[in-house]
Amino acid sequence: MILDDIIAHKRREVERLAAGPASPRRWPRRDFAAALKQPGVSLIAEFKRRSPSKGDIRPDADPTQTARLYQEAGAAAVSVLTDARFFGGSMDDLHAAREACALPVLRKDFIIHPAQVVQSAGEQGPDCLLLIAATLSGDELKQLRKLIAACGQAALVEVHDEGDLEKALAAGAEMIGINNRDLRTFEVSLETTMRLRPRVPQGIPVVSESGIHRRDDVRRLEDIGVDAILVGEALMASDDPKGKIEELMGR
Repeated sequence: MILDDIIAHKRREVERLAAGPASPRRWPRRDFAAALKQPGVSLIAEFKRRSPSKGDIRPDADPTQTARLYQEAGAAAVSVLTDARFFGGSMDDLHAAREACALPVLRKDFIIHPAQVVQSAGEQGPDCLLLIAATLSGDELKQLRKLIAACGQAALVEVHDEGDLEKALAAGAEMIGINNRDLRTFEVSLETTMRLRPRVPQGIPVVSESGIHRRDDVRRLEDIGVDAILVGEALMASDDPKGKIEELMGR
C-alpha cells in the first residue's frame, strides 16, 4: 500500500534527523486555532506540487508567490506539504511561504518521531503540525502532541474513521481534521466528514480535508458545522486560484 511505503521511507528520513541536535528553540507563533474560529467557514489553502494519487499537479509552483496569492484571496491559513519523495515538497517551501505572508502556516507531512517536531521548531518554522492518527499508536500520538505544545506550536490531528477519532480525543486533540481521503485506498468521499462531524465534542474546531472542489461541497460542510476546509488540489490545478477561492467561498 502507498501509505506503508510512505511511512517506511519516512522512518529512514527520521533516522538521519534523529542524529542531529535535540533541543527545540521556541519562536513567536501565529495563532492557527484562532484562524479556524472566524465567522463562517475558514479556508486553509494548501501548497503542494504533486501527490501519490494524482502525480504532478504543478511541479514548477513557487511557494512565495502562492502564499501571497492565498493571503490576498482571503485564506485564513496556509498548508505546506514538506514531504520530498511523494509530494515534491521541502522545509524550504514552508520557510518561504511563512516569510511571504502573515497567515498561520501548517506543516503537512507524516510526523512520526520527536526529531521531526524539533526540526519544525526553528525560526520560520510552522505554527501548526499535522499528526495523522492512522500512522501512530495512541501513546505516540499523545507524546508528540505534548511535545508540539511544549515547542509553542499547535497540532491538527487528522482522522479518517471512528477508531482514529477515538484515539485522537483520548490523546487530548484540540483540533480535529477529518480527511475525506482514505490514505490506504486513496478513495475520496465527503460522507466521511458527514459521518464523523457529529461525533466531535463541541468546542473542538473541525477541519474537513480533501475532495472539496465546488461551492456546493462547501455549503454541505458548512451546513453540518464544519469550522474550516483544507483545499489543495483544486487550487493548485487551477489556472486562476484566486478566482477558485472566491468561487468556493461564495464571494
